[in-house]
Amino acid sequence: MTSEERDSALINAIADMQEEQALALVLAYIAEGMEANHLLDLSRRAMEVIGARFEKGEYFLPELIMAAEMLKEIGALVKPLLAKDAASKGPAGPAVLIGTVHGDVHDIGKEIVTFMLEVNGFNVIDLGVDVPVETFVDSIRQHKAAVVGLSGFLTMAYDSMRDTVQGIESAGLRQGVKIMIGGGQVDEGVRKYTGADAFGLNAMDAVTLCQGWLGSGSAGRASTISSVK
Repeated sequence: MTSEERDSALINAIADMQEEQALALVLAYIAEGMEANHLLDLSRRAMEVIGARFEKGEYFLPELIMAAEMLKEIGALVKPLLAKDAASKGPAGPAVLIGTVHGDVHDIGKEIVTFMLEVNGFNVIDLGVDVPVETFVDSIRQHKAAVVGLSGFLTMAYDSMRDTVQGIESAGLRQGVKIMIGGGQVDEGVRKYTGADAFGLNAMDAVTLCQGWLGSGSAGRASTISSVK
């Protein structure tokens, strides 16, 4: 089997929800000394397939839950390799905070977005679920975060998102931080209501948004680029 065929086999195993086969392939790659970034890139490509199938109605919430669990397991295997790479390259880049806002404990979308941001080289601090406003504020100060992602699935989370944005502003931190929201049925109206800079619908668009804010000088414009679901 050629390297391209092996890569395709791993992508297909993840995309087809073949967990045991996917993990076996990852372990084999690691044993052979494969670079962590290559494994993460293959995972990213598999997630693009999963996302496309979800948008076409071929996959549903159970498949997304399975995908999130596989990503956790693959991430647990690959992250030690990433830590070694990070140590050799020096300090990480600007921090991206992400958390599910207070009153909401859904984390499927957040887990996928966190993984995809890490795959693409971002220094992600995952604050977990049901996160109070004060925790976001304290974490922005502690980590000097450049971007904050607010996740929430329930409609009641929109008020919590607004509270969090207002709390960040009241703390005098709003001007230096870009905020994206996602989850549930977020749209431009919800973005305006919460005061966030952008809303979103999928993980890859969250990556694109962060890349734009942190790398292309496009910060400062409100955006409807997709983000977390």
